[in-house]
This record gives sequence, C-alpha cells and structure tokens, in this order.
Amino acid sequence: MKYLGLHEIRKKYLDFFEARAHRVLPSFSLVPQNDKSLLLIGAGMAPMKKYFTGEAVPPAKRVSTCQKCIRTGDIENVGKTDRHATFFEMLGNFSFGDYFKKEAIAWAWEFLTEELEIAEEDLWVTVYLDDDEAHDIWHHDIGVAEERIVRLGKEDNFWELAVGPSGPCSEIYVDRGMAYSNGDPNEKPGDEGDRFIEVWNLVFTQFDKDEEGNYHPLDHPNIDTGMGLERMATVLQKTNNIFEIDAIQEILKSITQRAGYEYGSDEKKDTSVRVITDHIRAMTFMISDGIVPTNEGRGYVLRRLIRRAARHGKMLGIEGAFLYDLSSQVINSWNVRYTELDTKAEMIRNVLQREEERFHKTLEGGLLRLEEKMEELRAQKLQVLPGADAFTLYDTFGFPLDLTREILEDEGFSVDLEGFEAHMKEQRERARSARDDSDNIGWASQGGGSLLDELPPSTFHGYDTLKEDVELTHLLVEGEAVSEATEGAAVTVILEPTPFYGEGGGQVGDTGEVRGENFTVDITDTKKNKFGLIYGLGKVTSGVAAPGAVTAEVEGARRERIRRNHSVTHLLHRALKDQLGEHVQQAGSYVGPDVMRFDITHYEAISPEDLAQVEEEVNRQIYHSLPVRAEEMSLEEAKSAGAVGLFEDKYGDHVRVISMGDYSKELCGGTHVDNTAQIGMMKILSEGGIAAGTRRLEVRTGLGVYEYLRDLEEEQGEAKELLKATNVSLVEKVQSHLERQKEVERELEQAKAKLAQLEAGELGDQVQEICGINYLTAKVSGMDVDALRSMAENLREEHRAVVVLATVNGEKIQLVAASPKEAITSGVKAGALIREVAKAAGGGGGGKDDMATAGAKDPSRLDEALQGVAGYIEKMVSKA
Repeated sequence: MKYLGLHEIRKKYLDFFEARAHRVLPSFSLVPQNDKSLLLIGAGMAPMKKYFTGEAVPPAKRVSTCQKCIRTGDIENVGKTDRHATFFEMLGNFSFGDYFKKEAIAWAWEFLTEELEIAEEDLWVTVYLDDDEAHDIWHHDIGVAEERIVRLGKEDNFWELAVGPSGPCSEIYVDRGMAYSNGDPNEKPGDEGDRFIEVWNLVFTQFDKDEEGNYHPLDHPNIDTGMGLERMATVLQKTNNIFEIDAIQEILKSITQRAGYEYGSDEKKDTSVRVITDHIRAMTFMISDGIVPTNEGRGYVLRRLIRRAARHGKMLGIEGAFLYDLSSQVINSWNVRYTELDTKAEMIRNVLQREEERFHKTLEGGLLRLEEKMEELRAQKLQVLPGADAFTLYDTFGFPLDLTREILEDEGFSVDLEGFEAHMKEQRERARSARDDSDNIGWASQGGGSLLDELPPSTFHGYDTLKEDVELTHLLVEGEAVSEATEGAAVTVILEPTPFYGEGGGQVGDTGEVRGENFTVDITDTKKNKFGLIYGLGKVTSGVAAPGAVTAEVEGARRERIRRNHSVTHLLHRALKDQLGEHVQQAGSYVGPDVMRFDITHYEAISPEDLAQVEEEVNRQIYHSLPVRAEEMSLEEAKSAGAVGLFEDKYGDHVRVISMGDYSKELCGGTHVDNTAQIGMMKILSEGGIAAGTRRLEVRTGLGVYEYLRDLEEEQGEAKELLKATNVSLVEKVQSHLERQKEVERELEQAKAKLAQLEAGELGDQVQEICGINYLTAKVSGMDVDALRSMAENLREEHRAVVVLATVNGEKIQLVAASPKEAITSGVKAGALIREVAKAAGGGGGGKDDMATAGAKDPSRLDEALQGVAGYIEKMVSKA
C-alpha cells in the first residue's frame, strides 16, 4: 500500500481518468444550480442529476470530478466522534450512455491495485443479490476470489429514486486487518465493526423505474461512482480517522498551538478541536461559493457552523476572533485544486471576522443569561429549560436554539422544544397579522381569483408596443364575470393580447387606458398570476364598459422611467460584482417609475469609496451607449453564454437573456431601454442593511437624478439661510457651529464632573459596613451612565467600599456597581451583585468583578432593590 498525501490522491485519480478519455470538470458550486430540491450539494453526482435523468445534455459522455460536498444532517455529532464531518470531497467517474460495468469495474481495480498499490488480498467487494453480471466480472474477469465477493440486498446495494433512473451497486472495501476485528471469525463487509472500510461505490444505472414500481431496462445505461477522498487518505496513510490525515492534521495542530493545548489530554477539549478543524473547511468553501451568513437557508447553515466553531474556540481559551486567520491555512493548502480560494481569500477572511466578532457580542450576553437559568434549574433540581426562556434567549439575545441545546446538553440539561415552538408560532402569527397585505390587494378584489386561475396565459406584446387594438375578453367586478360595468365601477380587465406589463421580477405593473367604442377604463395597476395570466385593475371613468374590441394604451412616460430604472439594475449588479466580488447576488428589487431599490447579498456595509467607484462605473457604461439586446434561448445556452441569474430558482426550458454590450448579460423578463444612453444618468441615494448579510441600495435615474439634485439645491439654500452662510461656504459654517457645540459640551461635562465631586463628597458620609465589608448605596439624578461609573469608581477608591449607584431617567433605571479588591476576595463581585439588584427592580445586566452596569424598568421597586444590597453582600460573603 502506497503512502500518498490527500492532494496527491486527488491529482492521481483525476489524471488516471483523464488518460482514459474522461473530461475532468472543476468542482461544481456548493450552491445547487436550478435545483430547489437541495439546500447544498452533498454528493458527487448531485450537480449532474439532470444528465442522468435526461433533462440536460452532459458536456461529454465520460466525465470525472472531485466534488466538494457539505452534509449537516448530524452536525451535533461532528467533533463528538472522529467519524462525522460536514465537509468532504467526493471523487467520481461517470459515464452517460458510454461504457458500463465491465470498464467501470476494471478501471476501479486497476487504480486501486496499480496506482495506489493496495494488495489484492486486502480488497473485498459487494454486489447486489441478483446482479450476476457484476459478480461474474469481479470473479472471472478480475479474479477476485469467491469468498471475497459478498452479495447484499436492496437496502445495501441498490440505488434508486422514487421514479426514474435506478440500478444495482457494487462497493469496494479494504480489509484493515484483525487489529480492527469485531471478534467474529466469519466477519465480512456489511457487518458491524471497523475492520472493513468502504472506499468506492460503483452504481450501475441500468433501469428506469415507473410510478408502479416496475423496472424497465435503459437503452443506454449509465455509470456513477463515488470515492470519499478523505476516507481513502485514512486507508493509505493508515490513520484511525480523518483528523489524523496529513492536510487536515495540519489544521488541527494549528488550533492546538493557538490554544496552548496538547491534543489527546482532555476528551472535552479534543471535541472542541475536532469541531473547529472540521467546520473551518466547510465555512471557507461555502463563503468562496458566495454564501454569506443569514438567518435562513444555506446562509443559516454557514452562520451555525461559524458560531459553533467560535464557541468551541472560546471553550479552548482562545480569545477574540480567530477563524478568519485559520481560514488562510485551508486556502493555502487546498488552492492546489480550488484556485478560487486564492481569488476570494480577502472576502473569506472579512466575512468570517465580521460574523465571529458579531457573535462574540451575542455570546457574552446570551451566555450570562443562560448561566443564570442553569443556576435556577440546579437550585430547583430541574432538568428542562422552559421553552419561554429558550425563546427569550433567541428573541432578545439573538442566541440560536441549537446553541442553547448544545450548551444545555453539555451541562446535563435539555430544553422544552414544544414550548419554544409555541412561542415561535405566536411570534409568526403576530408578524403575519401586522404585515401589510398590499401585495395581495389585486387578488383580494377578485374574491379568491378562482376564475383568473382557470384562464389561459396571456400573450404579451409590451416589449414592442405600448398601444394596440386588442380584445377585451373578460370583464370582472368583485371577482365575478359581468357583461357590462357602469361608470365608477372598480373592474378587472383581461386583454388578449396585451401591451400591459404585469408586476413581476421586481418591476411594478403598467398603468394606462383601455378605450372601447363608448367607454374608457383607467388602468391603475397590472398584475400577473402564477399561470401567466396578465390582468389590469382599474375603474370605468366614462360610459358602460363591456367585452369586445378595444384600444389598449400604456402610459408611455411612466413606462419609460421604469425601463430606465430596470436597465440600470443590470449595470449596477455587474458593477457591484466587479467592485465587491462575485459573491454578490441580487436578493430582491423594486423597480418603479420614481425610484429603484436594489438588494444584494454582502457581508458588510459598502464603503463610501466603493459606492463612488460603483456609481462612476455605471455612469461610464451609460455614457458608452451600449446596445441593449434581448434574446430567447435554452437555460443551458444561457449558462454557457455567461448569463447571470439565480440558477437555483426554477426556470422553464427557454429563458430571456438581456445583454448590454459585452458588459452585462442577465436572465430577465422585464422591460428595458434599447441603448444604455437612454438611462441618462444614475445616482445612488443611499445604502444600508435590511437584514444580516443583505444590503439595500436606493437609486434614481434620468429625470429622477435632476429632480433629486434640484431638491438638494433647495435644501442647501434653506440651510444657508438658517446658518447665515450667505457669504461663506456651507461646510465652513457647519464646521464652525460644530466646534462651538463641542466647546459647549465640554463645558457642560466639566460642570457635571464638579457637581458629581460635590455630590460624591456628601455621599461619603453614608458608607455603612456589613460582614467587614464597607458598602454604599445611593440614588443620584441628572447623570448618564459614564458619569455614574466615574462617580462609583471614585467612591470605591476613596472609601474602599462596595458602591451601588442608580439614576432614573423617565421609566428607565441605570445601575452601576463597583467592588474593591478586598471585597472581591471576600466573594463580593460587582457583576453578580448588580445582577441581583437589577433583577429586584425588573431588569438585568452584569459585567466584570470590579465594575458592572445594568438596566431596570420599574422605578417603584428601586428603593427596595437598593435596600437589599446589604443582604446580597452578606449572602455572597457566606458562600465565599
């Protein structure tokens, strides 16, 4: 058996199959393309599923890949055992109607015995119970002894979907020797134990399974094989698990060095080391494929991995953010195959650093609260954290439920999941009832829209014309079809064909007029249902409306402004990708006549410098007068042409691609200008976050920019008048006022400090003593928390006393506690003390042993809370 490093095995495998006329493809993205059934790619064949089902044409009949994969179904076990992993690489060779069992088996044997030099007597194989063909190839052609061929049933050696391609499997095992035996003298592959390790699965896709469960032979059967790269490395390097193989062990060593810990000396810390070692590869590759931390979907998987690893780093004693630095080791090692890691290194580090720093803030407050709750459970001899408490941790402190569960389990507790879900359901219902239902107004007016659902899709002519003679096929009032509608009636009109664009793809619906022989309908909005039916919402403004021949005319000036705004989204998208990175994806948009809002995935606020560069680049492309071209093509052709789109979404066989010169190419069904020069100009008005990992830009174009500048000029004029800045620049005048304001604030702070000193001097007479500890409590007025901390610190040092001060602003209470060293030694810690005082006044908080702050909400209980300080001190001293 030949020792090979992880990266050597990968290269040797791909080179082997390339020499046998296979096209070696780069790994597909971890984000599934045009497949909503998957959250993340978790198998080598998953990205090529449509090649096997016949829905898409493969790039070659013979293909080989090393596919990066993520599986998170048993994430809780990762680290606790040395077998589970979230990230792994799957080597595979595939045949789409070309070679079959004979070649697949022969090449597998050749690669294992000649390239990897695994002894033939160490190799065992399994075949499907009824697959005599595979058995005979292994036995007669290859020469595997009968006793080393094991027949297994459908559960182990047959691959199938509910309907579609299916077939038997043959798995290859390596015998690791008696040292790993379970003690059974007849032990063989498929039995429990560690002696036989599966290294390669050959799937012979030879049947088409119908809905009745019948298997029909395929005219051109396929081959799908999978070899776990890390597992093969454990065999060749003779390690006990993946954490000991060369490239992964380097990550593990880096973590233990950073933590100052010797791996293998503590089981709990070993778990933390393995968690980080595994998760850092997963998160590095996920971010490189454009995934950013969010609160749902694959973004939540990433967030969970980062936060889980960060928490285990803290458990190892690693201070501050460290994952971003550790990712460099993954990048520098795995870039031999995945060159995109190098190009996206800065983005990977930035995303990790920001998310980890954000989590540390969450962790501090949440852990404190959870520790309090666990103390209460211990005191009450209970084992289950109530769902309401878990929900508070989630809702108030941003503490994920899975993290709460994991920490509780480590301490021997569990959580009431049903109670948590009940509170989550209540929250969702509150949000739903409060949500604006404006998006559904068009449907609400249709009495459920049942008739609209039954009508065929509309023929849309609005790309080419804004006015045409058409047929008003259906007229509805309050959801019911009518033969006529009188003046003033609110109606729904259905035209065939129609020049009106129905709201979709972020673009608002058209407005305009429908004119019959003796009536006019004012169209105030246009919608499009999921079946492709376009319908107008409006009001009869004259005459009696009725089905028949009409003239439909879109409001041209409004449509023109919408076209400009929609076209600029494409230029903006491309410019943002170029400036910030290819991870940027459109996350939503609103394209109206007056403003355009554009949402993107990005991990941090966009700097003013980057915004300026993006704005300049978009305007440059506008001034270049790029021709805008619309083309219909297949989805595969669009991908090959480099079109940008959310390919995990569901598209039809044909798509519409909008090209703007050679600069931008996107899938889009909206309306656009004919040339970028028609946009006129673009101005970014604002940028901000709307959710974790999502940024929103607000933009104006054309006349909208002129209107914005005009309004800005008027505001500046008013500001000059207010500041009396007629003879100097506005900036100079504002700077002068700000300097004066700072001077006044300094004077105010000095006055407050003097007042605090006077008040502190008076408070010194109120120092009391209990259990040998000096202490002082007081309410003071007119102070912010900084002044309160300063006063507490001064009193503590002057009187060597435990100090608890409070100030009330309206209904809010701010509390500060300070403890001298001698009190801390006796068990009186400021963080623990302030927590008790705040709780007594309807609040919470905490901090360090020598200084801590808190907040409370019930001023009526403040006096009682302060009076309880002596008792709290007495209790703390007695426990010390």
